[in-house]
Amino acid sequence: MTVEPTVIEHPSPNHGPRPVGAPIDILLLHYTDMTRAEDALDRMCDPAAQVSAHYLVGEDGRVWRMVAEDRRAWHAGVSWWDGDSDINSRSIGIEISNPGHSHGYRPFPDVQMSALESLCRGILARHPIPANRVLGHSDVSPGRKIDPGHLFDWHWLASRGIGLWPTDPAPATLQPEDIAAALGTIGYRIGGAEMADPAAQSALWAFRRHWCPQSLKHPLDRHVGGVLKAVSAAIKKTRKNRCTLGG
Repeated sequence: MTVEPTVIEHPSPNHGPRPVGAPIDILLLHYTDMTRAEDALDRMCDPAAQVSAHYLVGEDGRVWRMVAEDRRAWHAGVSWWDGDSDINSRSIGIEISNPGHSHGYRPFPDVQMSALESLCRGILARHPIPANRVLGHSDVSPGRKIDPGHLFDWHWLASRGIGLWPTDPAPATLQPEDIAAALGTIGYRIGGAEMADPAAQSALWAFRRHWCPQSLKHPLDRHVGGVLKAVSAAIKKTRKNRCTLGG
C-alpha cells in the first residue's frame, strides 16, 4: 500500500487544459535553483512568471501541490523526448527545493528524498509511466538545463522502483555512431547520426549526468559505454515487450 506524504495545497494560477486524449507518461524532476522553497512557491504562483509545477518537495520533506495532475503545468519549457516536443502536455512535473548551481548546489537530504519517493509512488500508481520515462529536466532539455544535477541520487530512487537503472553493466567500447544510436534509442534528441552534432554532444552529457554522474570530470571511457549500452538495451526490451503484449 502506497502511503503518500501529507500534501499542502498551494494553488497556482499558472496552468491550462491537457490536450484531449494526451497520455500522462512522463514524470519530470527538476530542482528549484533558489535558496528557499517559499521563494520557489511564490514564483510558481506568480501569474507574471508563467511557470509552475504540479508539486514542490522541500528540503525538510514538506510537499506542496500547486497544480492538479489532470491539468497541464508549465515546467518543461523548450524540450523534447522520444519524438515529442510538448512535454508539459504529457508529464507530471515535480520541483525539488535545492539552491542549485546558482546558489551553492548541495546533496538532497534524506528526508527530502524519502518524501519524494512517497510522492512518486502515488503518482506512478495513478498513471502508467514507464521506468524509462522518469526523467530529469536536463534529459528533455540537454544543453539548456542541468537540473536536478549530478548530486541527485537517481540510483537510490530506481532502487525503490522509481526510474530505470542498469544492473552491473559490462564495460564496452562504442564507436561514435553506436553512441549516437544508443542515445536516440533512449529518447534523446541527437540531431543526426553523427556525434559531431552539437545536439548529440549535449545529449551525451545529459546522459552522463543522469546515469554516470561520477564520470563528468573524466574522459568518455568503457564504463560510460557499458552503461549507455545497458540502458539502451533495457529500453529496447521494454518496447519489444509492449509490442508483444499489444499484439
